[in-house]
Amino acid sequence: MKLETTTDQSPFHAEFESEEEEEEEEDDDDDDEKASSPMSPSFSPFSAAAAAANGDAAAAAAAAAAAAAAAAAAAEEVSVVAPPLNFAMVDHGVFRSGFPDAANFGFLRTLDLRSLLCLCPEPYPEANMEFLHANGIRLFQFGIDGCKEPFVNIPEDTIREALKVVLDVRNHPILIHCKRGKHRTGCLVGCLRKLQRWCLSSIFDEYRRFAAAKARISDQRFIELFDIFSFKHSSASFSC
Repeated sequence: MKLETTTDQSPFHAEFESEEEEEEEEDDDDDDEKASSPMSPSFSPFSAAAAAANGDAAAAAAAAAAAAAAAAAAAEEVSVVAPPLNFAMVDHGVFRSGFPDAANFGFLRTLDLRSLLCLCPEPYPEANMEFLHANGIRLFQFGIDGCKEPFVNIPEDTIREALKVVLDVRNHPILIHCKRGKHRTGCLVGCLRKLQRWCLSSIFDEYRRFAAAKARISDQRFIELFDIFSFKHSSASFSC
């Protein structure tokens, strides 16, 4: 008697295999749950806290670095925009101010000055001289005493010599200054305005804008009487 073999599985055998597959899937799900469970050995609340702390520390360090960079940039900006007392532009390549000090050097560098004209008679400060030498700026000094009324003596010859320096564009950009940038500087600029054919009312308005309550009648009289005849062939236009 011959026995026949078949590859077909019985219903009981198929059902048994199906149950085994379901059990394997359930085991896999249990493993996943254990791995993500707080009670799993691979999960540590302390490690999570440490990671968060490290993240906070890194963020704090980045914020501190950004704040330091901003502070440095702000400090640099402040040093750049600290002009001398009564600083103003007179014309293209011509500026005026009070006596500059070390706090103004950063600002003066931005002007790319070629010359500086000082109307004070005192020896120029050593720190200022070092700044001029370091930046290739030539110093012209025409000393005029800063006397008060009624003993004001404005030397016309000195003003004329100073004007020649200002009118020479080879000296530009140039900064004119005295102690406060009011009277001596105001007289020189006022005489320059006469050469530029400004009317006296406009010249005096500009003078008083800088001198304010310290405006002197004698300065304005000097400007009014200043003879520009010797400069009739000189150009007082510096515009590009």
